[in-house]
Amino acid sequence: MTAATKKYSGTSRLIHWIMAILIIMMIPVGFLMVQEGLSRSLQNTLFITHKNVGVLLLILIFVRLFNRWRNPPHLEPVELAPIQEFAARMTHIGLYALLLIMPLAGYVRVRAGGFPIEALGALGMPTLVPRSEALAEAAKMVHFYGAYAITALILMHIGAACFHGLVRKDGVFSRIWPPVGKGV
Repeated sequence: MTAATKKYSGTSRLIHWIMAILIIMMIPVGFLMVQEGLSRSLQNTLFITHKNVGVLLLILIFVRLFNRWRNPPHLEPVELAPIQEFAARMTHIGLYALLLIMPLAGYVRVRAGGFPIEALGALGMPTLVPRSEALAEAAKMVHFYGAYAITALILMHIGAACFHGLVRKDGVFSRIWPPVGKGV
């Protein structure tokens, strides 16, 4: 086997880890920004950060999907029990789905609620959804429950990575690590 069959591409690894850092940052910010008792200044900063990083994550997921389509990984197979293989596949599908759903639901919630998204305003992007409290509320619920779902899937993903890297030592974790360089 060549080194290319043992690891994801450098681009794939870099995008994965940039997104991982941003998402892991977004989760506590998202939960914190809606807490009562925060100063208005802190709350505004958290909301602005969350919205703008959400825009960045939406762009990155499309970059990631395009990169994966153009450069599909050709990795060595790893022997897994059928239930583990199924769990891994479903976790990845769920993560990809939520990585699309969360920023889109956040966008709809904010725009339908009549709030700005500073990064999009700076780019001159028009509002793509009508102002609607009902639509904003529906999107808010999708985003709220999606936050718990993506948190659970991320914890499963991290747990599986630790299992493969620390217990099985089967090379699965080293496919994505290190984020840059050859690391073979």
